[in-house]
Amino acid sequence: MKKTSITGHRQDYSKHSLDEASADKNPIRQFSEWLEQASQSGVKEPHAFTLSTASRSGKPSARILLLRDVGEKGFIFYTNYNSRKGAQLKENPFAAMTFFWQSVERQVRVEGKVIKLSAALSDKYFNSRPYASRVSAVASPQSKVVKNRQWLEESHEALLEKYPNENVPRPAHWGGYLLIPSQIEFWQGRPNRLHDRLRYTLRGGKWKMERLAP
Repeated sequence: MKKTSITGHRQDYSKHSLDEASADKNPIRQFSEWLEQASQSGVKEPHAFTLSTASRSGKPSARILLLRDVGEKGFIFYTNYNSRKGAQLKENPFAAMTFFWQSVERQVRVEGKVIKLSAALSDKYFNSRPYASRVSAVASPQSKVVKNRQWLEESHEALLEKYPNENVPRPAHWGGYLLIPSQIEFWQGRPNRLHDRLRYTLRGGKWKMERLAP
């Protein structure tokens, strides 16, 4: 089989531009606008992002999650508190999100502190999830070593029998997080690798916008 050259692969970007005059002064509004444009442009899973966390000693870990809400307070996602990311967030409550929308040649990086959502908000979202997803959240000891696939499927089946009427209670180890941003960077692909990068940094309660070299 012929080996594909990685170093020789190039793609030029030319669909859009990003400048200080047209960008919203509020990065949350700018993000919401880009997210909507990504969705309208047919980007698959536009809410998907890479969540990067680190242990107390600084050892990093990253994985793909789905954004479930965004507003002036920050970015919301849900997961198992006992998972690896949950354990790292307990040790080191700072994280980064990376969104990449290839078809519109855009990337957004978000950094900030992460806090748990209230039990009431976690309950509300959990109860809105499909029945099968709620059962899976209870059945799976996320990030833990399990015996085999059969063990997972049997655990799932047992819970389906236990909660046949879809009244699945949210487990205490599952819920939401809010990432409160302190820095947000927008990257727009441009020709000849002269990409546009605008970074917003929260200083004294106000957002400061700066252009970064590509």
